[in-house]
Amino acid sequence: MKKQLLCTSAIALGVAAAPASAQDWNLDWGGFFQQHVAYTEVSGLGVGVDLDGVQMFTNAEIIFTPNITLDNGMTFGVNVQLEALNSGNAQIDESYMSISSDTFGRIDAGYENSAGYKMMVGAPQVGSMAINSPSASAFIPFVTGAGAPGAFRQAALSSYTEVAGNNDIARITYYTPSFSGFTAGISYAPGTTGNVAGILANRAAGGTAVTDIFDLGVNYSQSFGTTDITVAARWGTGDSNIAGVSDPETWGVGFQVGFSGFTFGASYAENDNGIAGGVGDQEGYSVGVAYDAAGPWTFGLEAYIGEVDNGAGNPDGEYEYYKLAANRDLGPGVSWTTYLLQGQTQDAVGGDIDGTAIGTAINLSF
Repeated sequence: MKKQLLCTSAIALGVAAAPASAQDWNLDWGGFFQQHVAYTEVSGLGVGVDLDGVQMFTNAEIIFTPNITLDNGMTFGVNVQLEALNSGNAQIDESYMSISSDTFGRIDAGYENSAGYKMMVGAPQVGSMAINSPSASAFIPFVTGAGAPGAFRQAALSSYTEVAGNNDIARITYYTPSFSGFTAGISYAPGTTGNVAGILANRAAGGTAVTDIFDLGVNYSQSFGTTDITVAARWGTGDSNIAGVSDPETWGVGFQVGFSGFTFGASYAENDNGIAGGVGDQEGYSVGVAYDAAGPWTFGLEAYIGEVDNGAGNPDGEYEYYKLAANRDLGPGVSWTTYLLQGQTQDAVGGDIDGTAIGTAINLSF
């Protein structure tokens, strides 16, 4: 299996007072562009809504990563990710600074996901259409009624979770160097509304923003002869700021094992969102296998099953997606994916959407 592990390499921090060399900055940049076309059949959308037929989906970013390494061995850099879409939603995605050294590890500061999120691992993904993610809604949309499994970065849709589903908020993260394949990370974020001004404005308006968010992540990745093993775990919590409501938490575990061209993987995660009576608490798991055949082809079968607890007497929200995929390497940074998706979601008020999509994509990475 061509390795697609998330943030399992050694990572870095440190500050020293040696002068900079006269060398110039490395003005690096790159990105990706994925263009999907699929034929879809979807039921449950209601009168007057018809998504059957050919649909398109684009996922693209330009990523700027300038950096400089000083004479003392420390590397300073930034990572700025520009959404490359002509859809009215073009914006900066993640944006953060990094300070790293081989000895001390790495520190990231800025608008980025947590250590727990980035160090997690799950079922192997073949090709560019993810189902351990909301991405599949590009062709098979989710129900949107009360108690629907539509919360971004929460366990009903993905095992790559965040506390209360936060995303790319202002935070600081430290990663240790790798010790015989073991890496750990810890993150702190002041709150889901960003900086001090945002937190104060939210409180003044009677908002319920979560504050003081801590995340921990661990990852172990090692090879034993012809067998590759990766194991990961994460936990996080924050302050709910609501009297009588418990603090939100998330946790998850995952693994991948690869040998003889096969990679098996799975993950499980939960979000306790702190709502009285357990309403809105979520859980989900991924399971899958990939086979890296001789030559340019990789094949995979994957499932993600998620659920929202909507409280006593209410139907649970459900997310159940399956993917069969093949991916062919066409050249450096160019691949072709074909896939079959089947998905179903359900909310607490009887909404139910079922769909099937047969798709193909050209994926560019540069």
